[in-house]
Amino acid sequence: MTDPWDAQMEVLGAFIRSQRKLANLSLRQLAELSSLSNPYLSQLERGMHQPSFRVLKLLSGALNVSAEMLLAQAGLLDSLPTDGASADGASADGASADAPPLPDLVAEAIGADARLDDEDKAALLAVYRSMLRA
Repeated sequence: MTDPWDAQMEVLGAFIRSQRKLANLSLRQLAELSSLSNPYLSQLERGMHQPSFRVLKLLSGALNVSAEMLLAQAGLLDSLPTDGASADGASADGASADAPPLPDLVAEAIGADARLDDEDKAALLAVYRSMLRA
C-alpha cells in the first residue's frame, strides 16, 4: 500500500511542475529564481522529497503562487480559504455578506503580525484551520 505522504508529495511535485511550465520556466531557470539546486527541484517534481516551509516559500515567490496554495498541495492545509458566503448572501457563521467571515479576519490578523516570520504564520494558519474542521 502506498504511504499517503508519498502520494501527497507526488501531487505536490506534479503541481510544481505544472506551475513551472505555465510560467514557461526550465528547471534551471526555476533553480536560479528560487536559490534551490536543479537536482533538488527535479527530485521535488518527482515526489521524492518532502520540502520544508522555507523551500515552499522560496518556490511560491519564484512561481508567483501563494505559499498557502503550495501548503495545501503539500497536504499541510486541507483547503484554501473561501469567502464563506452561501447562496442567500449570509456567511456560514450567520454574518451578513458585507462583513468578512471570522476565519478570514483571523487569517488576516496572523498575516499582519510583524512579530511572526512566514514559517510561523503558515504553521499557525494550518493549526487554526485544522481546528475549524473539528
